[in-house]
Order: sequence, then C-alpha cells, then structure tokens
Amino acid sequence: MQIGMACDHGGFELKEELKAYLRSIGHEPIDMGTFNEDSVDYPDYGVLVAEKISRGDMGRGILICGTGIGMSIVANKFRGVRAALANDLFSARFCREHTDANILVIGGRIVGRELAKEIVRVWVETPFVGGRHQRRLEKIETIEKKNFKS
Repeated sequence: MQIGMACDHGGFELKEELKAYLRSIGHEPIDMGTFNEDSVDYPDYGVLVAEKISRGDMGRGILICGTGIGMSIVANKFRGVRAALANDLFSARFCREHTDANILVIGGRIVGRELAKEIVRVWVETPFVGGRHQRRLEKIETIEKKNFKS
C-alpha cells in the first residue's frame, strides 16, 4: 500500500525511521517532506498529505510533528480526512476499527522509535469494522457537506 508521509522538523528523525520500517513490512512510503531538521511550519507539510487523501489520490497517510497536535488540526480541515493522533497502541487500533482513520498522526517528540513502529504496524494492519461505526462516519460526512463550501 502507498502511504503518504510528511513531517516538520520535530518529526524528521522519526519519519526517516518509519519510512524504512514501512518498506520492511511491504508498504510504499511516499515522502512529501520535510527533508532535514531545519525549522519549518507544520501546516506547509501537513497540507501536502491531507490534500492527497481528500482528493482520493492516496488512501492513507502518516503525519509527524513534535506533539502530533498541530498536524492533526491541519489535516482535519480537509473534507474526507479522518486524521487521528495515536501515541499509543490502543488509539492506533481503535482509530482504524471505529473511525476508519485515513491519516495517522504521531508526536515525534513524545513517542519512542520502537513504540512508533508498533503503532504504525497496528494502524496499517487493523481493518475498519463498519456496522454502527459506519453510521457515525456518515454523520460526519453530513457535517462536512454542510460546513465545507467545496
């Protein structure tokens, strides 16, 4: 599976580690930056992945910033994006099972590398369960249609 990835300077090291990990478990990370640890503004990079998910050009993405909060806020401004901050395994599993999260957000200064790999593994392997959760996603789509002009 292709997975878009982007980060700010606070997530650069972890992004590099997770790119290699994704390849090792059979996925194709698409790196959209940043490409070093120089200070950048997280919205400039979060938008790159969120736009692709929103347009349907890509099915899933991973965003990393210092805490994960900023990237979560940016990504969830886009129609059809369900970005979930998951800095633990429970959240990684449930954001897929219950909300069909299409963007995983991780705090690069909060989560250690090995835990981050496990979070990513759980997130890519966990299916959406549907059922009553699908009804809830449909309600979110209704809210988006009402509040987004385009």
